[in-house]
Amino acid sequence: MVQAFFRRDGLQFGSSAIPRRPIRHHDGWCDDVRSPRYNRAVPLPCAASHEEMWRKDHLYDLVIETDWNRRPAIKGRGSAIFIHLRRPEGGPTAGCIALSPRDMRILWPRLTPRTRIIVH
Repeated sequence: MVQAFFRRDGLQFGSSAIPRRPIRHHDGWCDDVRSPRYNRAVPLPCAASHEEMWRKDHLYDLVIETDWNRRPAIKGRGSAIFIHLRRPEGGPTAGCIALSPRDMRILWPRLTPRTRIIVH
């Protein structure tokens, strides 16, 4: 676990040993393999392909950045495998790990920077 981002106006999950910072309206994440800012937080507007961190659907009320493909970021290996909230109806994500608010409340306080997640 690297860090977490949260919405001040969203669901709250208590404290954790993971550093966190509020999401702002101009926060984005670059997912453009052609950009030197690939797989990093970027300010918006951003000319490169990106996703907005301030989501209208509140799936990122709490979003945890894992260390997937960070040092170095290998283009095409995947950008930003986050742990975030799932859609109420469930369903797939775009490559992230999605949890119900209940499960996030159980997991979040137990995480530390040394926590390792293994996905099969």
